[in-house]
Amino acid sequence: MIDDSHRFATKQILPELIAFTHELADAAGAAILPYFRKSLAVTNKAEHGRFDPVTEADQAAETVMRDLIDARYPDHGIYGEEFPDKPGTGPFAWQLDPIDGTRGFITGLPVWGTLIGVSHDGEPLAGMMDQPYTRERFWSTAEGARMRSPAGETAIRTRPCAALDDAVLAATAPDMFKDGQVDRFRALSEKTRMTRFGGDCYLYCMLAAGFIDIVAEASLKPFDIAPLIPIIRAAGGVVTTWDGGDPSQGGAILAAGDPAVHALALRHLGA
Repeated sequence: MIDDSHRFATKQILPELIAFTHELADAAGAAILPYFRKSLAVTNKAEHGRFDPVTEADQAAETVMRDLIDARYPDHGIYGEEFPDKPGTGPFAWQLDPIDGTRGFITGLPVWGTLIGVSHDGEPLAGMMDQPYTRERFWSTAEGARMRSPAGETAIRTRPCAALDDAVLAATAPDMFKDGQVDRFRALSEKTRMTRFGGDCYLYCMLAAGFIDIVAEASLKPFDIAPLIPIIRAAGGVVTTWDGGDPSQGGAILAAGDPAVHALALRHLGA
């Protein structure tokens, strides 16, 4: 539930914070683009035979965003993928994923993006996904979700889809599902019109823009999803965990453009 203090914060400071997310995205993009489709060192930060890549571009972008936040809002917390958490002394905190989709980045595919979110007392307040190479940007406002591209700026909305057999389902990769999650995702996939793998944060933005109906993923970290929650909700969509709970802490995530199809998908994914 969103309490009165959260509503007050939304009304008073939201425009300022949204303007600042644009500044952060501009700075992160300038740090990232010199590395894209170039030969670069890739470090594997995972263990036990897994592959979780990180590059100089990830670290450079998060560094510049952290520096800007510290300079503008020294009391705000910062939680990012590449560096240790910085707890804040007030109710605001930033969630940063400098390159969501590093595997796409290192293979030269433009299906990655910079995720920037800000929360108030743990409740996602505003979010942005920026793709500097294609010059596409998606973000939330109090009036709805918006997209900017070389074609211009426009409002975006999810599309109506009340039946699973009409729905397009998407996820980044099959290997993100563990144990019984694989069977539950397969059961949902068998009911939908089409299933598409690959896309990372782009999937959620295409859902917000009305091209995908359901995104079901697992093993997400808070910074993988928290910046996307306000975009999805502002566009008219629904996002929860697979058991219908709070998605802001990551885990198994279900997003849908239509509340009716979200409810149907929960029947297949819920434990």
